Amino acid sequence: MPLTGFDIMAHIIVDQDSCTGCGICVKVCSAGIISPDNETNLPQVQEENVSHCFYCGHCEAFCPSKALVLNLSPEEKIHLLPDSGTIAPEDIAYYIKKRRSVRHFTEEPVPKEKILEVLDIARYAASGGNGQPVEWLVIYDSEKVRKVAKLTMEWMKTLLNTPHPMSGYVPVLISAWEQGNDVICRGAPHLLFAHIPEDNHIASIDAIIALTHFDIVAPAFGIGTCWAGFVAAAAMFYEPLQKELNLPAGRKSAYAMMFGNPKYKIYGIPRRKPLQVTWQ
Repeated sequence: MPLTGFDIMAHIIVDQDSCTGCGICVKVCSAGIISPDNETNLPQVQEENVSHCFYCGHCEAFCPSKALVLNLSPEEKIHLLPDSGTIAPEDIAYYIKKRRSVRHFTEEPVPKEKILEVLDIARYAASGGNGQPVEWLVIYDSEKVRKVAKLTMEWMKTLLNTPHPMSGYVPVLISAWEQGNDVICRGAPHLLFAHIPEDNHIASIDAIIALTHFDIVAPAFGIGTCWAGFVAAAAMFYEPLQKELNLPAGRKSAYAMMFGNPKYKIYGIPRRKPLQVTWQ
């Protein structure tokens, strides 16, 4: 980025010629650490406040004159064109309502490049304090997906005749599995795990938000998804499966999602319960 005409500060880069002094960056700063300079009226962050920054990027995202850049890999800044990313309400409504849990997949694997494209979008998901604690494990090998399904079923068998809430339900699943029906991963070629630090007890919410981004974005790339609840539960409690996943030290699985190329197309939108809203 050319530096001529820019005020290079410790934490934000301001184009002096473009900045109008509107103060929006000061108002939207999540940490409340941006203030106008007394002499120039340019936005600034005092050195003692830098450690309080969430690196959320609100300051540059909401700058109408595009005069401010957070000094964090500024060369990677994405410049939005007018109306870029705008979606008509009726289009987003149909897109979201069309989303289905896919349980029938083709054998053709999803190209790794396409998976990375979706994950690259999902990394922009909101997280508490912009901590971005979520990392990903992709089980790409379909044979390993089958092994994960088998280990999940092993865990389910340990629940028989126990007080576990699923105890009365698992016999049906076990019977279906023994008849050759993959009721765990539904024949999906791939599995996605969102994993988080073991000592971060609220990061599981961030993981669900990030997985939801993947779930919503995937159909635009022709990918079908389904939340893998059985696998997710087994990954939390069954040590053999945890060893198989071999996550980095200090990290744990938060949830899982199966995905692949859908075998069937979608031609309609089913009904849902009536909307229930309470106003106060």
